[in-house]
Amino acid sequence: MTELKTHSNLMKAIRSGEFVITGELEPERTSNIEPTVHEAIEIKKYCVAANVTDNPKSTVCLSSLAGSYLTQEKSGLEIVYQLTCRDQNRMGLGAAILGANALGLKNILALTGDHNACGDMPKSKPVFDYDSTHLVKLVREMADKRSIEGLALDDDCPDITIHVGGAANPNANPMGPEIMHIQRKAMAGVEFLQTQVVYDIDIAEPFLKEIKDKTGVPVLLGIFPMRGYGVAKGFDEMVPGVSVPKDLLAKFKAVKKSGFEKKEKNEAYRKLNIDFYVPMLKELKKKNLVAGCHIMAVHYPKIFPPLLDALGLQPR
Repeated sequence: MTELKTHSNLMKAIRSGEFVITGELEPERTSNIEPTVHEAIEIKKYCVAANVTDNPKSTVCLSSLAGSYLTQEKSGLEIVYQLTCRDQNRMGLGAAILGANALGLKNILALTGDHNACGDMPKSKPVFDYDSTHLVKLVREMADKRSIEGLALDDDCPDITIHVGGAANPNANPMGPEIMHIQRKAMAGVEFLQTQVVYDIDIAEPFLKEIKDKTGVPVLLGIFPMRGYGVAKGFDEMVPGVSVPKDLLAKFKAVKKSGFEKKEKNEAYRKLNIDFYVPMLKELKKKNLVAGCHIMAVHYPKIFPPLLDALGLQPR
């Protein structure tokens, strides 16, 4: 496999051996990008890059391509453009990659995408002409060979200077098929992985060992700091295949029902998140099983400073 030159801050950090922090930004069902930009500015000191989601949970939101470009341009934070196979065929995906390159985006996270039946427009037709592995392969073909499914890019087309990442699911049961899926992504040329949320180190550790031994692809472990009991309960009930540990959920519920003032409750929630996630991250980092952490703290930027401080990491 021909290795891409390093074009993005994210890949530079990963390849340098730095413990990498990425964030997640979720545009809403509006053409107003300013709240997303404001959140990006708040987390900019703590992340090397942040994802901009692509109609997450199959809910219609601002275009990920537009959101990625505008957020990067206005905030100065490097963006990972999430691109799913749900809504576009291979022609549309190729066009989107060309568009991302023209707009100066340097990272794509190639995703299959949640099925339309799960979202707020269940009558919309799913595409799935490609899956995430084929999309990884397409990005690498365009970058390495200057072609789209064998069709040569125009001579005046600038080089495609985009890195491509993929997702991994530590909660898959059985684990074997998911590891095989990741191996196929590695063969297609994936350059980094971000995992779905994982709460149990006993699940994460063997999964990460398998990825390291069989692919060597750097992994950013996904965590989901929860800013309150309502968020924790909703995540536990609505996200397939992932459950918030019952004891952690009970602690969040106890804070909600306490007589604390709002400020005290917020501090208690922050402490619960830090006490839960930091020991797991430190242990996995010590064992050299993760290249960093993908912090999916959507609309919760205030968690970044205390979380990074507890991890012994400095602002950028």
